[in-house]
Amino acid sequence: MSGEGDRDLQLPPISYVWQTPVRKPKRAKWDIPDPVDPKKLTPAMRAKLQRIVKKAPEVMVKITGKTKTVGHLKSHLEYITRNGELAAETETGAVMEGRHGLRDIQTRWADDAELDEGRRRDGPLSHNIILSMPPGTDPIAVMEAVRAFAIETFGGQHDYVFVQHLDDEHPHVHLTVRSLGYDGRRLNPRKADLATWREHFAGELRLRGVEAEATPRRARGKVKKAEHGVIRVIRERSEQPRVERLAREEMIRETRAGKSSPRPWERKTRDRQAAIREAYGKQAEELERSRDPGDHELAKQLRRFVSEMSAPETKRDQLRRELMDSLARRGARAPSKGKERGGGDDDDR
Repeated sequence: MSGEGDRDLQLPPISYVWQTPVRKPKRAKWDIPDPVDPKKLTPAMRAKLQRIVKKAPEVMVKITGKTKTVGHLKSHLEYITRNGELAAETETGAVMEGRHGLRDIQTRWADDAELDEGRRRDGPLSHNIILSMPPGTDPIAVMEAVRAFAIETFGGQHDYVFVQHLDDEHPHVHLTVRSLGYDGRRLNPRKADLATWREHFAGELRLRGVEAEATPRRARGKVKKAEHGVIRVIRERSEQPRVERLAREEMIRETRAGKSSPRPWERKTRDRQAAIREAYGKQAEELERSRDPGDHELAKQLRRFVSEMSAPETKRDQLRRELMDSLARRGARAPSKGKERGGGDDDDR
């Protein structure tokens, strides 16, 4: 846990777990230490830890792309509204319905784009964001949470429009934000912004009675990145993605040459996972020293959570395991030398 800075060393051990790999624009409630005893769990920290060990559903906030031309923008608006069949809500709270409402949005945004003389030719007109929750989540709560999130995040700063889709098992909302702000500055979200957006969206859901959390994947023992949408589409066509084929070929070459040692980033990943598990363990010890039975129960849940975490497996680890399994199956199917020469087994002789 070294290298996190003196400030972080004053926080409870568990604070290391939910730190994002990037600097946030502002500190979250669970990053603010107790003013009297910095090593003590604050109510916000305790609530977040309880959601983690109970495996509260994780929110998804993802930038799916950008529109760079008026034609592309119109196509995107047609897609998210299903050509006007779905109602769209704007930053003013106006609900635009039908083909007429769609044309109104397209015309206004297209006119604004034409007047934007400061935009580079390849500069984005809008950023397209999707906010989603797991199957079974109340879609009304999701819609209301997105509305509140958009008002708080972009209200009074950017034009935006959002549309809810209910034709998928994951209730989700498409939010399109105009890049140029009212003050002339352009939206340029970073990883830190996405981390903050996830936490804000999760908080709005909890205000509406929906259990939701926004922790880094590593806090849950997951080290593999989520599969890219393009890769998923290629796989759904029963085709092997080129990047996956090249990685598999590289792994085969390394295995044959006996050079399958971990990469530096793989060692770093394992070290970080070890530090996370250590932080969980230290926090459990702190809770067990308490006289509060509730702390003892939380410590028990925390240790169970850690015991159920899967071993850290990178994409290369997965490829290596699949290759070894494939070779083992081939070896099991290979005929014995005696049979290859035409001989039978003992019973035949």
